[in-house]
Amino acid sequence: MILSFLFQAGDTILKGGSVDLFVINSFGSGFQALFILLLLPFLSRLWGVPFYQLPSYFKDGAACFVNVGSLAKGCEGAPLLPLLFILINMGFNISLLHLLKISSALVSSLAATFSVPLSIYMFTLPLPYLGVDCTLPPGFLVGAAVLVIGLFVYNLPHAVEATKVQ
Repeated sequence: MILSFLFQAGDTILKGGSVDLFVINSFGSGFQALFILLLLPFLSRLWGVPFYQLPSYFKDGAACFVNVGSLAKGCEGAPLLPLLFILINMGFNISLLHLLKISSALVSSLAATFSVPLSIYMFTLPLPYLGVDCTLPPGFLVGAAVLVIGLFVYNLPHAVEATKVQ
């Protein structure tokens, strides 16, 4: 119940002002990290890893991230690839938040929806460090086509209306 007043309190404090997108993205990432740490005992059981083994998993993961030690086998591309992922993810989140700021929640949601089949298709390309490329099932291609056609049909009246105004 207390959390339900959080947005009203934030609105009262801001008084209709604009919040910086980097602040929103940082708070979102911080709360994701906080809840992952709070849920770690439950998640470790779900993954089949005993809770007492988590420190060794973190140590092995850190060694793989910095690409040192005997665990460096299978960690090719570290730390460049994980840092590149973090930068691209932050850029994507900030661009979606900016789109939300200049348009509506629906347009931002549609853009995020369009990015899912696009990113799945990108991972089927023969990219380095991904191993062998794979093919997409026909059902995925039909579903992605229906999604893209739906987005196009939704935006077509808005595009025609915008050209009439100009």
